[in-house]
Amino acid sequence: MARLERPRRRTPPDPVAVLRGHRAAVNDACFHPSLPLLFSGAADGELRAWDTASHRTASSVWAHAGTAGVYSVAAGAGLGNKIISQGRDGTCKCWVIEEAGLSRRPLLTIKTSTYHFCKMSLVKSPSSTHSAREGSSWPPSDVEPQRVTIEENAESHVVNTREGAQEQGEGITSSGQNLMAIAGQESSQVELWDITSARKIISLPQSSSANTKDHPTKQKGLCMAVQAFTLYGSAGYVNILSSYEDGSTLWWDIRKPGLPLSSVKYHSESALSIAIDGSCNGGISGGADDKVVMFTLDHQKGAFTLRKEIELERPGIAGTSIRQDNKIAATAGWDHRIRVYNYNKGNALAVLKYHSDSCSAVTFSSDCKLMASCSTDTTVALWELYPPKPESKVDITKTDEASC
Repeated sequence: MARLERPRRRTPPDPVAVLRGHRAAVNDACFHPSLPLLFSGAADGELRAWDTASHRTASSVWAHAGTAGVYSVAAGAGLGNKIISQGRDGTCKCWVIEEAGLSRRPLLTIKTSTYHFCKMSLVKSPSSTHSAREGSSWPPSDVEPQRVTIEENAESHVVNTREGAQEQGEGITSSGQNLMAIAGQESSQVELWDITSARKIISLPQSSSANTKDHPTKQKGLCMAVQAFTLYGSAGYVNILSSYEDGSTLWWDIRKPGLPLSSVKYHSESALSIAIDGSCNGGISGGADDKVVMFTLDHQKGAFTLRKEIELERPGIAGTSIRQDNKIAATAGWDHRIRVYNYNKGNALAVLKYHSDSCSAVTFSSDCKLMASCSTDTTVALWELYPPKPESKVDITKTDEASC
């Protein structure tokens, strides 16, 4: 009697390119929203710009002191031709993207005086469009880092935390394009900064209430992850999700800086990463435990709702990300694995096993065509996973008819 063959599982894909050049662990990476560029920051202080078409280095600078390194990098449509790097040296720096690559010196240096492990967050706005412009070509040659001695007061605007701090949430109405959320100088606080003026806008909770011994954030330990966003109909007011050492996550509205709108505890150990989806109606979080959690945000009630809890074979999720079209989510694991999920259904799609050491971050391009993962193994891998289907002529015709 013939035995029925079981259907074979599809083999996980290999990366379409591996970007090599860093000499230390790569802590973070981000795509430029419109140019064919990927930025990565390493533990030795190097910040690199990669050409995603040629898969070669476009530019490189030594951004932060080697003993501290680059811990986070961020680019956004609101920043235009600038990117932000965050170092473990208590500063965040703004760099200009020039024709020859990254500027030799930072345009702006913000002295935040924070030395935690929490990566910064630019403010995310709800978006229903996912288009990318055709970028210009970049120099394909490999470039060695420009070893420039970084002088804190040379050709850069340096502002201390205490200067110009504005501890009030009322009256702050911004599209969020030039705002940045970070863990505060006080480890249990979250701070919102104006990047353009290098000024701290507000601390959450406010200093007066945070100094109280029985304040709820004091009991939660260090702030480990932040995600800032705005909502439709909120007149541009910024909301912030902050995750803590005890596994809890708080939801803040800067108009009510004294206490969070809501608090949940999805993780039994430190909550290390959090990402919000393209519509800002939900997100995904990972931590030091063996769980990945998907949740929704009830904007009317200001409350979290657990949508999916995924158990892992091995603990430790250092990074999470959701593709702009809300179809795919990914996590970066301590076990060297990148896990990919259907964000809507919550089911696993693939486990990617390229990296040879702990994965630190994962991110998607704004056109949804590429995903990048970075690791302690000093590499950045580029992946093409479930690319969005091109709109057919029939669909375009129907869309045009409907709009008439």
